[in-house]
Amino acid sequence: MIAGLVCMGTALPICSAESHWLRHVIHEGEQSMTAVAADFTGDALPDVISDSGGMTRLFVAPDWQEIILSEHPEFKWYIHSEFFDVDDDGDLDYIAARYNPGQVIWLEQPANGQTQRWNKHLIDDTIHGIHGLMKGDIGNDGQWELFATSAQPKEPYPESLVWFAVPENPRQAGRWKPHVFADRDAPGLTHYLGVGDINGDGLLDAATGAKGGPQAASQGEWFAWWESSLDPTCPWVKHSVSDKEPGATNIHPADINGDGVMDLVASRGHGTGVIWFEGPDWQVHDIDAAIQEPHCLVAIDMDSDGDVDAATCAFGSKEAAWYENNGEGQFSKHVVGREQEAYDIRAVDMDRDGDLDFLVAGRGSCNVVWYEHVQ
Repeated sequence: MIAGLVCMGTALPICSAESHWLRHVIHEGEQSMTAVAADFTGDALPDVISDSGGMTRLFVAPDWQEIILSEHPEFKWYIHSEFFDVDDDGDLDYIAARYNPGQVIWLEQPANGQTQRWNKHLIDDTIHGIHGLMKGDIGNDGQWELFATSAQPKEPYPESLVWFAVPENPRQAGRWKPHVFADRDAPGLTHYLGVGDINGDGLLDAATGAKGGPQAASQGEWFAWWESSLDPTCPWVKHSVSDKEPGATNIHPADINGDGVMDLVASRGHGTGVIWFEGPDWQVHDIDAAIQEPHCLVAIDMDSDGDVDAATCAFGSKEAAWYENNGEGQFSKHVVGREQEAYDIRAVDMDRDGDLDFLVAGRGSCNVVWYEHVQ
């Protein structure tokens, strides 16, 4: 089924002091919580999959032809998503999570992903309050595992963190086995996950933040990380980063100041501010103390100068921005776009010109857009 697009390929200049970005509308008219970009069609161009209005949609580059991959009319959207080749058949598949009641699914790309519906497979429906979904290679063997939060205080895994290994035959598997690495040890409505080797022991660790506030059944407002072990199926060891972080949501491991010690980049997506914690003692530094509700966050080298920068799109400030690191943990702010809200942001070379652009899923803005970095 191919549906018409409201606005295809519209480019609008951003009116700001730093007009190095062009805004392209992929889809508009419905709230979108998540969007990912990758070459799903095998033509070397990054396509986009997003979720809105009870449908999962593929937008095929370069003209963003819309294709309905799957429908779920019983709820409006999946809140988070990932992608990789789940069934090891040479093409990319799509993974998505519903918040509550929890459900994680994957959509199997068929032989012709542009004309056929993608087959839906259940990964899990026993974790609830899924507000974080991220792939990571736990075994350092080139095989992806999937991390997820179980933020709601619901059995069987209340206020916990889990990871899933892809089963031997994922097309036939009824469910994937959840490995609970933070067993009832992540209270206060956890949000996004970050993964990386935080303590330098060669093993993949994980971090998250919990927003707290009146919606939380127990105390939140913290950032923490969990130390893996040689047997990652055993419980991981929790380490507190900070317990005074109202609205804590995002956290990513990265060496910010180039001293060889892992730091953490974070945002208070239900509060105010983008920050970084300096390892190993987690001294906090402001990146942007004023930005309101920076609910999404990426930590990546935006300008190819060898250090890690940060970017967000804040639904409180209605602003997309990236923060240039000078290599020592001092950041300069660059405005990418205004009057744009977001629930999700990805840094991707959308036009294959060798630099990174931004893909934004706009909840309040009711759109999916990408910002082109113009040299």
